[in-house]
Amino acid sequence: MGKDASEFFSEIEKDDLKQAILNAELDTSGEIRLHVENNCPGDVLDRAAYIFDKLGMKNTAQRNGVLIYLSINHRKFAIIGDSGINAKVPEDFWNSIKDDMLVKFRNSEFSRGLIDAITQTGVQLKKFFPHQSDDVDELSNDISFGKN
Repeated sequence: MGKDASEFFSEIEKDDLKQAILNAELDTSGEIRLHVENNCPGDVLDRAAYIFDKLGMKNTAQRNGVLIYLSINHRKFAIIGDSGINAKVPEDFWNSIKDDMLVKFRNSEFSRGLIDAITQTGVQLKKFFPHQSDDVDELSNDISFGKN
């Protein structure tokens, strides 16, 4: 049996990833979550949608949550947004961020690839969901880890 997904990143990398989420959310009312697990049973988008729902990401007031999903062993990843975001952006909206992630992942720069993706996601969210004075952090900024 391999390592648990929660052991994939060092404690420093986990802190850096969480800080990237906090920083990205400073300029937007959007919510960003990161989920990492060892295995992705089936289609990566189906799995990401399942995790999105399981994490309660549809519970934001503006339906502006974004999930970055990574399956370590199956080497799959996805970025999905909630209906509020999808109603405002083109269908291939996340492709450039995913392309940048892939380059970093191929160089085994997983933490850097995710931090850059989180940062770019924040920039994109700001365009459609700028930070408001009454914004509250609606979702946890902690990384979630799967047990599979």
